[in-house]
Amino acid sequence: MATDPVPLLSRALDQAGRVIAGLQPDQADLPTPCRSWTVRKLVEHMVGDLAQFTTAATGGAPDWSAPTPPVGDDRVGEFRRGADELIAAWRAAGDLSGTITQPGMGEVPARFPVDMQIAEFAVHAWDLARATGQQTDSFDQEVAEAALGWMSAALVPAFRGSEEEGKSFGPEVPVAADAPPYVRLAAFAGRQPG
Repeated sequence: MATDPVPLLSRALDQAGRVIAGLQPDQADLPTPCRSWTVRKLVEHMVGDLAQFTTAATGGAPDWSAPTPPVGDDRVGEFRRGADELIAAWRAAGDLSGTITQPGMGEVPARFPVDMQIAEFAVHAWDLARATGQQTDSFDQEVAEAALGWMSAALVPAFRGSEEEGKSFGPEVPVAADAPPYVRLAAFAGRQPG
């Protein structure tokens, strides 16, 4: 595993940005594999997460209870600006080879938040592509493998369940062990990949 995860996060963000750029205006209200979110709501979530993650990367405390702001007509530009700010923040953060204390988790590798963000944008890029009929054949397989590696270690059963229970992930969907990386990633995240 590379000691600097930021280049891989940059690739995950570029990939997500390409999917967002491929969205059509009439697709905003389509459902996505991400539970009850429409394409519009998922894009707003992704853009909002960029700002929250940048706050965390610069040493601040994100306000996860704050409402997600709407995204304007320039969703591609808003996403790209947020992505650039996040990458710049992580580059300015310096060495990510040590450990940090994560609230509720104790000591974790310093790269833990970056790896989590790689997983976040890998899964949501797949969600948007799936919802809007975009191809995933050219998706970055290394991003998927890194995301799956992080999620396999970090996504404990307590995070799985129904939306009514306030859970972010549904049950893991069984797939073949030799299925393509994005199929395995989507299935592990509780999506129906087939």
